[in-house]
Amino acid sequence: MLHQNLVGGEWVAGRSVRQNINPSDVRDVVGEYAQADEAQTDQAIAAAREAFKTWSVSSVQQRADILDRAGTAILARKDELGQLLAREEGKTLPEATGEAMRAGQIFKFFAGEAVRIQGEKLASVRPGVEVEITREPVGVVAVITPWNFPIAIPAWKIAPALAYGNTVVFKPADLVPGCAWALVKTLVEAGLPNGVVNLVMGRGSVVGERILASPQIDAVTFTGSVATGRALAVKAVQSGKKVQVEMGGKNPLVVLDDTDMPTAIGAAVNGAFFSTGQRCTASSRLIVTERIHDAFVGALLERLRTLKVDHALKAGTDIGPVVDQTQLEQDQRYIDVARGEGGKIHGGERLNRETEGFYLAPALVTETRNTMRINREEVFGPVASVIRVKNYDEALAVANDTEFGLSAGVCTTSLKYASHFKRHSQAGMVMVNLPTAGVDYHVPFGGRKGSSYGSREQGRYAAEFFTTVKTAYIQA
Repeated sequence: MLHQNLVGGEWVAGRSVRQNINPSDVRDVVGEYAQADEAQTDQAIAAAREAFKTWSVSSVQQRADILDRAGTAILARKDELGQLLAREEGKTLPEATGEAMRAGQIFKFFAGEAVRIQGEKLASVRPGVEVEITREPVGVVAVITPWNFPIAIPAWKIAPALAYGNTVVFKPADLVPGCAWALVKTLVEAGLPNGVVNLVMGRGSVVGERILASPQIDAVTFTGSVATGRALAVKAVQSGKKVQVEMGGKNPLVVLDDTDMPTAIGAAVNGAFFSTGQRCTASSRLIVTERIHDAFVGALLERLRTLKVDHALKAGTDIGPVVDQTQLEQDQRYIDVARGEGGKIHGGERLNRETEGFYLAPALVTETRNTMRINREEVFGPVASVIRVKNYDEALAVANDTEFGLSAGVCTTSLKYASHFKRHSQAGMVMVNLPTAGVDYHVPFGGRKGSSYGSREQGRYAAEFFTTVKTAYIQA
């Protein structure tokens, strides 16, 4: 079956076709997906612009009902969608099913937000004048999403866009068109009017560039690599588009002398290695005080030896494959770089399994310094490094010594240190005795410094990006 693009309510073939390959088994073709060109992208943008005329002033109840039906349908199909996600991205089946559930919950949440759009009414300083402050949709929104969360991230961008009355041009990552197509089909089946969401699958150099060049796009929300995000933000700002960019992280997990060791090991393993480490919130720097350093490393290595790396759909698999050959090679290069800089490598071998896939043993790099490349640049794989520090003060300084600021964690039984770290960590999200990865769908998501640009995603804070504020003065 050829999975087509959606333009103006019609499923249409692209100018070429791309095969979607299972990273757990490269012989398994998940499906064939149409690739849009510039002309088809222009048609999708025009359809979104036309649909905005009516959707932007539609009833909030209509929006709420459609989003609620979509959320219900996603939750009902969570097992099917989880299978699809695991096949095309490589997350283990439990992780993939959990992500599908999260997408459904996001649509349910924003169904409620659609009927809770708030404003203000204030008294003017001038007698007889009233002031009303309202929120209106920003316009046609381009949604550009990454491959590592192929249904959750599209959900947390598309759901608020629709709830607040915007129309969407959606370009998913090349590697994971399957979940994107299934999500858009679900919205169509939920009763979404023609043109409100348009799906254009294709290369970023073609579809993405056309979106950025179009004067008919009012806003762009992007999650992806640092280099692409920075370039995209510049182009969007230069053309007057509202822009929201979520990029990388080099997230620290600080482990202090007074930690509960099983809690710390659990947080480190989950945050650094689950989802194959392919999360922007992954705990890639483990900063450990010297008194417990050796015990922590020993316990962590013992735990890593028990993890099963195998086919994402196989029962008992803890870690699935890396997403593709390019990412696998990047991970291996960083392991080699760390070794060359003096780091001691534990694990990190290419693995062979029953099916041919992109399997990599989790890698722990010890004896590192925060100045090493392995601790400065995002690897985006099952690779974490350990940095030995003297005390809490040095741990906090090292944790903040990065150009990124997405997520940070501390493992401690001290209320003093936990409170101080929450306040002084230079990250947008802070975890205490929890993995740095793993967030709720109803609260804001985003970072500081080089990790994020623009307003927060998710929860009620999504209104900051997906609406524009209007101030009206009324003479009574």
